[in-house]
Amino acid sequence: MVFFAFIICILASLAITPLVKKMAIAVGAVDKPNYRKVHQRIMPRMGGLAIFFSFMIGVWILQPQSPYNAAIIIGGLIIIVTGVLDDRFELSAKLKLGGQLLAALVVVVYGGVHMEFITLPFGGEMEFGFLSVPLTILWIVGITNAINLIDGLDGLAAGVSSIALLTISLMAAMKGDLYVMSIALLVLGSTLGFLRYNFHPAKIFMGDTGALFLGYIIAVLSLLGFKNVTVISLIIPIIILGVPISDTFFAIIRRKLNKQPISAPDKSHLHHCLLRMGYTHKQTVLIIYAIASMFGLAAIIFSMATVWGAFLLIAVLIVAIELFVESIGLVGSNYKPLLNFMMRPRMKKN
Repeated sequence: MVFFAFIICILASLAITPLVKKMAIAVGAVDKPNYRKVHQRIMPRMGGLAIFFSFMIGVWILQPQSPYNAAIIIGGLIIIVTGVLDDRFELSAKLKLGGQLLAALVVVVYGGVHMEFITLPFGGEMEFGFLSVPLTILWIVGITNAINLIDGLDGLAAGVSSIALLTISLMAAMKGDLYVMSIALLVLGSTLGFLRYNFHPAKIFMGDTGALFLGYIIAVLSLLGFKNVTVISLIIPIIILGVPISDTFFAIIRRKLNKQPISAPDKSHLHHCLLRMGYTHKQTVLIIYAIASMFGLAAIIFSMATVWGAFLLIAVLIVAIELFVESIGLVGSNYKPLLNFMMRPRMKKN
């Protein structure tokens, strides 16, 4: 039944996306080119509506049973409304954040989704106590925005999200968590159908409607799949989302070093750097897909490793990220303050 609903979500998304495209153009929800955009013509956005509608069709067919179901859907509706309003009227950063916080509060307070404790690898537990709720809200809002930040090329956010959803569904199946597996597959099917129109050259953008919804649902599913477990398991969703999290992390550092607001846009994200290195639009997206797939595979291996094996894998990933960031950081003047900051200790030794 799950596979049937997954196929229906793909077909529904394929059918609904052209209709959403016409609606976006009719209501003026379009993305105009500017100095930091890659596309050169006016593009309809709000494509995330097709993903959400297709997902809801899948939910209606499958009728997944969980005490979290209502809260997740209500929070998703809030996120969708926030995204639609932003795609049409370009909301301020504060209003967008307000919508995200409201959705997260619904999931945490009404749905009861939050991390209460973690089991330490060498014995004992760490209780989060009163920090449980704010930490969970921070996770949901942070991942929601991380997906939004990488939505800079045709098919990039949709593809990376699909890889993360596939990884989450596989790991949920391994754990026997049918609810998380089912919801992840329904969103995955809806996103794959949309990707048919969003991959380069895109016919429609998902806009904040899609990016915020995908970030929100991935954040919540990763919490449901890996909450209240060990420190090692807590790191799994961070590895799964390695591409958007690392890109967001370095964007924050870069803007701090350049004395810019954290929300300030720039053209020094991973995909911008790859484009400046001479890769084509499609090549850049496929490279980032490959990186996201490696993170997904690492997460699966990580979940099956021993404690010391897991720590070794973390060390290898950190070194790999460091080397990759330094290799692409040499391209573009906006990365020079970051490179100087990272290389300063080595210069002193010389």
